[in-house]
Amino acid sequence: LLQLDESGGGSVQAGGSLRLSCAAAGNIYRLYCLAWFRQIPGQERNLVARVNTGGDFTAVADSFKGRFAIAQDTTASAAFGVHLQMDSLVSQDTGLYYCAAAPVISRSRCPEHSAEYTYWGRGTQVTVSS
Repeated sequence: LLQLDESGGGSVQAGGSLRLSCAAAGNIYRLYCLAWFRQIPGQERNLVARVNTGGDFTAVADSFKGRFAIAQDTTASAAFGVHLQMDSLVSQDTGLYYCAAAPVISRSRCPEHSAEYTYWGRGTQVTVSS
């Protein structure tokens, strides 16, 4: 089992920045794809970005390219985790952001669909006001 805990959400004005963090606990002694999804009420969870901890694969969805970046947490105090740096935020970025994990099958890719992710955090709210 793997437990995921998100933090860093909040309210910000358009043009501002936020940095989301996801810390993992539990069975961290294997490779995972870590991803961020965003959900708006009444809609499905949409992929924002993903990273493969076993390889050098990272990807940001087209809607967020140039503004968002995903990176593994490499600090000594972190057992396992990932950050999402969000810059130049716009009101359309508002939503509940979830961290998700899937066991690595290939080191050169990560799943794109939420159904392929096994573990989920509770989410952290991001609100961008214009």
